[in-house]
Amino acid sequence: MSSLETTRAELGLVVVYLNKAEARDKICRAIQYGSKFLSDGQPGTAQTVDKSTSLARKVFRLFKFVNDLHALISPVPKGTPLPLALLGKSKNALLSTFLFLDQIVWLGRTGIYKDKERAELLGRISLFCWMGSSVCTSLVEIGELGRLSASIKKLEKEMGSKDKHQSEQYRAKLQKSNERSLALIKAGMDTVVAFGLLQLAPKKVTPRVTGAFGFASSLISCYQLLPSHPKSKTV
Repeated sequence: MSSLETTRAELGLVVVYLNKAEARDKICRAIQYGSKFLSDGQPGTAQTVDKSTSLARKVFRLFKFVNDLHALISPVPKGTPLPLALLGKSKNALLSTFLFLDQIVWLGRTGIYKDKERAELLGRISLFCWMGSSVCTSLVEIGELGRLSASIKKLEKEMGSKDKHQSEQYRAKLQKSNERSLALIKAGMDTVVAFGLLQLAPKKVTPRVTGAFGFASSLISCYQLLPSHPKSKTV
């Protein structure tokens, strides 16, 4: 490929990436928590950016609760152990509830919904739901990693002295294990962020700590949404 074609292909990937509402939301999330880290809860430009970006992100999430509601009533993959299936459904239920209540919070902050006290209460309940969904996600990923590990060991035993990395099946399982490990790290970080936003331990999980974990979690989300790179054509 010529340099112009390569550049065009790379820009095409950027366009595809930025056309995703989810990707734009996560970029805004990185800005939001990066600003929270810089402000450390103190008034100023960084805190203004944090609050305005937080409000703007709620627009991106309008009706997004339908996604997890659909996942909640969808059948689980065959072979999934009952505990993991229940944890997965709990995660969907909690996340759907969080996203639904978050819309009422947005209506309250924009002045459309007049009962501010109730809006704040619902906002706090929604954060507990998000924290619960993050905990469920962590447990699901731990369980799935255990299943993958057992599957990989079994495959290694079957392959014996053969080069494992030549096996497409082995590489696929290894990649899936890496993806789930990253998802586990992100879920753990999100649990800390929710803990900080709820101010359950304000002296330990300060706005700066919350911002740092939220920013790192956002970068992971941005990475997870990257489109696959097209393979170069050989001449």
